Parts: sequence; C-alpha cells; structure tokens
Amino acid sequence: MYTLLGADSRPYSSEIPGTLGGNSRLRIYGRLDCWSANRALDKGYAKIRVFFADEATAIAVGYRPCGNCMRAKYREWKAAQPATP
Repeated sequence: MYTLLGADSRPYSSEIPGTLGGNSRLRIYGRLDCWSANRALDKGYAKIRVFFADEATAIAVGYRPCGNCMRAKYREWKAAQPATP
C-alpha cells in the first residue's frame, strides 16, 4: 500500500503508487525522478515528502510545479502569478 495526499489535503492509502512527489513545507510538486528532490532525500527531505496520484490533485491542494524537473509547467505557473511590486 502507498500513502498519497488527496485533494482534501488528507493522506489516504492506495494500491497504486503516486505519479508525482511533493515537498510539504515548500508546497512544490514534481516528477519522482527529479534530481533536486532525490539529492535532498538523505538530508531529511524524506520526512516531509508527500505523493500525489496526479497533477490535478497537487494543484488542488495548492502545490506549484518544480522549477527543476517541470520547467515548462513552472514557467506557465510563474506567468500566471500576480506581479509583485
């Protein structure tokens, strides 16, 4: 069994592994093979990592795309953000 984060921000058990991983502190989601996330695993990242069934769920709970492994999605997300003064 796998533990995934649902659209209601609650963890749930699934027989199917998640397709995306996320950082629960920074609220970033990305591919499971992200070099940045994998490099941080031995530095305590494993304790705050969450998993999502799909991208729609990650977005629904307020996570943004990773700028390293999902550059195109990140650029789209960044362009849609309000300009800061």
